[in-house]
Amino acid sequence: MPMIADPMQEKKLRISIPTPTVQEQSVPDAAPRFGNLPVHVRAEDFSVFYRTNQAVKNVTLDVHEGLVTAVIGPSGCGKSTLLRAVNRMNDLIPGCYVTGRLTLHDEHVYDPAIDVTALRKRVGMVFQKPNPFPKSIFDNIAYGPRIHGVRKWSDLSEIVERSLKQAALWDEVKDRMTENALGLSGGQQQRLCLARALAVEPELLLMDEPPSALDPIATDHIENLIHELRGEYTIMIVTHNMQQAARVSDVTAFMYMGDLVEVGDTNMMFTNPGNPKTQDYITGRFG
Repeated sequence: MPMIADPMQEKKLRISIPTPTVQEQSVPDAAPRFGNLPVHVRAEDFSVFYRTNQAVKNVTLDVHEGLVTAVIGPSGCGKSTLLRAVNRMNDLIPGCYVTGRLTLHDEHVYDPAIDVTALRKRVGMVFQKPNPFPKSIFDNIAYGPRIHGVRKWSDLSEIVERSLKQAALWDEVKDRMTENALGLSGGQQQRLCLARALAVEPELLLMDEPPSALDPIATDHIENLIHELRGEYTIMIVTHNMQQAARVSDVTAFMYMGDLVEVGDTNMMFTNPGNPKTQDYITGRFG
């Protein structure tokens, strides 16, 4: 299958992320060393309800542009619900509704006039379990661009190659593009799903425990990719693995029973948290 040999599309400008100093402290609303970066996602008194159950409770949170923000907490604390609210995946659940305000670059995500399809192009998502389509590897990656109007074969080929390279999968599958994606290993499928999300060039990438079902080598691949994409994309990742949060994130937010307990610089959160509940969770006293 003919492919473009070396696509050279203009890369997004990487954001310079400041280095922490010893004097900086974790604070309830944001890590101070990131305060000069633009706010990409802002939740203001934001709640999510499943009928009468309030899964996310009046959360106020700033997610800064170009950073990796990890959301941690025990099962059922609302972290995945909060993540899915950003690209309105919760709309698919009967009886789910929201209150408060959630903005993407100051645009209210739940404005009735918003184009949800366009929103999901701006906000890519990678789920806990790999979910490739039962199509060829090529068609999996080309699916999103085709929906958004890309029809020219050379353009699709360029997008597919670029996305697979970004996901560190190109060298493994470049000679297998017509094969069914379901024949890939679990780790390869997860990287394929990441490439599929990147193919529509989102500005924000949501990752809901992407390595949790993978072996250590595949997990290492995903974590390395997060490091490589950091600065080029704003990334929000939900994880139960606190070591992983410490390895990959710039900012960590801790949720418990629907409440946002604390958020701040990851280094400070794991060495000197400001809330006793955070300390108890990080040290394994519950969760």
